Amino acid sequence: MTFQRELFEQALEQPLDHTEFNFGARYEGKVRDNYTTGDGRRLLIVTDRVSTFDRIVSTLPLKGQLLNYVSNWWFEQTRDVCPNHVITAPDPNVLVAHECTPLPVEMVVRAYLTGTTSTSIWVHYARGERVFCGHRLPEDLRQHQALPAPILTPSTKAEKGDHDVSASRDEILRISKMDPADFDRAAELAMALFRRGQEICQSRGLILVDTKYEFGRAPDGRIVVIDEIHTPDSSRFWYSQTYGERFARGEAPESLDKEFLRRYLVDRGFQGDGPLPEIPSDVRIEAARRYLQTIELITGQEFQPNLEEPIARIQRNVDRYLSAR
Repeated sequence: MTFQRELFEQALEQPLDHTEFNFGARYEGKVRDNYTTGDGRRLLIVTDRVSTFDRIVSTLPLKGQLLNYVSNWWFEQTRDVCPNHVITAPDPNVLVAHECTPLPVEMVVRAYLTGTTSTSIWVHYARGERVFCGHRLPEDLRQHQALPAPILTPSTKAEKGDHDVSASRDEILRISKMDPADFDRAAELAMALFRRGQEICQSRGLILVDTKYEFGRAPDGRIVVIDEIHTPDSSRFWYSQTYGERFARGEAPESLDKEFLRRYLVDRGFQGDGPLPEIPSDVRIEAARRYLQTIELITGQEFQPNLEEPIARIQRNVDRYLSAR
């Protein structure tokens, strides 16, 4: 869709920031409200909440619909590379998935020396550290420079409100007590997903800079990718056409992800602790516009928003889905 500010202003007035449905046992994540139905299914309701620095900082208009749309697209594009938990999507904000047992690790893959958060590779490198999550890094790298090859930098899965901790394979195994075979299978799948993501993004004029994946054990015993993949929430994207020139001039790459919102907060002294600065409507709409632009570039398809009041619409669509089962 051509960006129409009035549609985002309308959506701004009816954010999906919280749900309390009777679809089953409820668990609230940073962005998704999860409901387990008791029959092997999980309903993931993708809200408009946006988190950064491990804090929920605001809502963005239509963000939940955009995330659900692009994540489902990626699940389909990578089905031959890695199995996933998807069953269907009965509503623009809802994904129905097989109930899986999550693995206690986030598989983060990085291809560039960048980032602003405490877990980012650039922050560690700028402090003089040359080993990151078990990987030895070359000297004399510059901010935003490509690494010699993509690396896996797993992290712990922090409780809501706590910070994730990046660590090596051995450290993750010690902290989490997870089965090494499960870790290695998830690591293998994460690198395969990242390669596919890079290929598709490159064909669209984008660079997939880094991303994170979550995996779980499905009822049939397989390790599958869950939650979301290659969205502006979980990934960093740059324009490939301008990256080289901007890097040569020492400028930050053109970014199409929530780095825009992170930079806004950092410029106001917020990096995860203390009171949140106010985020004006104009900033929230601009962040949402970047989500839209990224998603339409990636998919090559026009996004069609649904501007109905979200709570009543979700209730109606999910009730219809559940009653048909």
